[in-house]
Amino acid sequence: MDYEKPEALNPQVFGHQSPQPDGDDTLAGFDEPVPPGDRRELRGESLWRTLNERHINMIAFSGTIGNGLFLGSGRSIASAGPGGAVVCYLLMGTVISSVISCLGEMTALMPVNAPVMEFPRRFLSRGIGFAVGWMFAYAVLAADQLVAVSNAVKFRYDDGTTFLNWEVGEKVDNAVWITVFLILVILINMFPVRVFGELEYVFGCFKIIFIIMLIVLMLVISTMEPRANAYYKQPISTRYWNAPYSFFNPVYHVKDEDLQIRRTITGSVGTLLGVWTTFTNVLFSYVGMDIVAATAAESRALADVESMKMAARKINLRIITLYSLAVMTASFVVPMDHPFINGQGQSVGAHSVFIIAVVEAGMPAAAHFFNAVFVFSAFTCAINAMYIASRVLHTLALRGQTGPEFITRRLRQCRSGVPVRSVLVTGGIMMVGYMGRSGSPGARLDELANNCTVSCLVVYATICATYLYFFKSLEDAKLYANTSESQAASYDRDNQLYPYKSHGQWLKACYGMVTCVVLLLFNGVAAFVETPFNIRRFVSAYISIPVFLLLILGYNLRKHGTNFSEWGPDKSGDLSNTVQASNTKRKGRLEFPDDGITRENWSTFVRWIWEWTK
Repeated sequence: MDYEKPEALNPQVFGHQSPQPDGDDTLAGFDEPVPPGDRRELRGESLWRTLNERHINMIAFSGTIGNGLFLGSGRSIASAGPGGAVVCYLLMGTVISSVISCLGEMTALMPVNAPVMEFPRRFLSRGIGFAVGWMFAYAVLAADQLVAVSNAVKFRYDDGTTFLNWEVGEKVDNAVWITVFLILVILINMFPVRVFGELEYVFGCFKIIFIIMLIVLMLVISTMEPRANAYYKQPISTRYWNAPYSFFNPVYHVKDEDLQIRRTITGSVGTLLGVWTTFTNVLFSYVGMDIVAATAAESRALADVESMKMAARKINLRIITLYSLAVMTASFVVPMDHPFINGQGQSVGAHSVFIIAVVEAGMPAAAHFFNAVFVFSAFTCAINAMYIASRVLHTLALRGQTGPEFITRRLRQCRSGVPVRSVLVTGGIMMVGYMGRSGSPGARLDELANNCTVSCLVVYATICATYLYFFKSLEDAKLYANTSESQAASYDRDNQLYPYKSHGQWLKACYGMVTCVVLLLFNGVAAFVETPFNIRRFVSAYISIPVFLLLILGYNLRKHGTNFSEWGPDKSGDLSNTVQASNTKRKGRLEFPDDGITRENWSTFVRWIWEWTK
């Protein structure tokens, strides 16, 4: 179908229809929000919009903070060096921030169900929307988080001076732990969404407090006088950034599946390889920030159009700042050549730079607490990932894109606003985590995490490309001769009532798309420098690309058969369900009502602080 300019529609808040199967021109919308006192249908196909803005913020935060930071930051320091690791976190933070800004602006203007798949469907192609939906569901499927939980429980730390272990973890097979945590994840996802949101709010608050405590503790360890049982006698300060160490790591170690060093590459090539491989590792740490838009179908806060703007900006600010500070302070106290962060630890927990720091500072008891928090963090990430994957699966079912009708009909069903069958099916798919019970500690986890990251790169590149077409659609809509002034205003990004605009966003979209594509194409470079060639690593690095293309191909074959003339991008460019801010006074801006220091100014300042912290 040739591209058609979007129809100019009056600005509105929400539509009144649920997503229809492909082939119907009706577009995805929302049911009207139901006041808390009204009766709801216990059974049906609709999700309940009961989440507040604070729930959305913390669901996204809690779903992002996991083993990517706590267990993977040490590997980043080892590969790229202390300064290189911080640079990688900052650079990848700008990439993911660009993606979230693209997704946030589109969702703020047009609150739709499953925006990650709906917007590509509208502005690129229905086939691409279908493929992105399945890729996104897989990317957040949390099998890697289940493997991380089972590995973290098997905690053992032995450096010849300090011996720590969890006997209960070591004596029980990984499959048992995966089963136990999978059942718990499924049960928690069966809770009513409001209860789920409150739990996630508590989880997120705990994680924020813990990370801040972690940053402060790393600073204290680096500056305080060593304890009597510490591994060193003088304050560390920034010695691990100075000679004989360096800002970047000039040595790249090529390791086999058992993490044994096979060859060493030095010089500028070694530095480049170390930084490049760290990019993928860092991006995995940021996976989950897109959850901020994925909760749209169950958010009653979207009636306030600025809630998405604030949520997107807060998740960017919180995650990137806390991650960068945590990695920087940790790099002060653990050198990049420490054997445990270079793969020689006895367990996944022993690879954590934070556990190494407290053990060598003479606080081994804190290592047990830290590892318990790491188990908890991976577990809560698995909960969030199942939540998102089940909602994407539910939306695919509403679109009629989950196979035979007898399956699709059941996946659509909800009970008390929870897509119970979608949750159960997602749990069944998550059993792929049992594949991670074999191999060296962390080997299968690395492969699952890498594959998850690559799948997210496909999704993120598509989101950025979608935004560019969305941006063009806005410009086209404003140029319509039959567009009224009020209609044109809803498409005008310079209008004061436009819900969310990030300056230079189309440039950010280009930057995010190009960076994601480059990372996607060259993320498997490590497989090519290994001898013999590492087939498993190569497959985990690139399998998502042909899968994405096959999904698009399969959709077109099912939709159009071999009539290739119909295989063109069947996008609608639809701009329906647009919303506007209610007034020009915007959230997040600090505007004092009076001159000087007054009670009203203090109240305004306190409300502004609360707006950015809640």
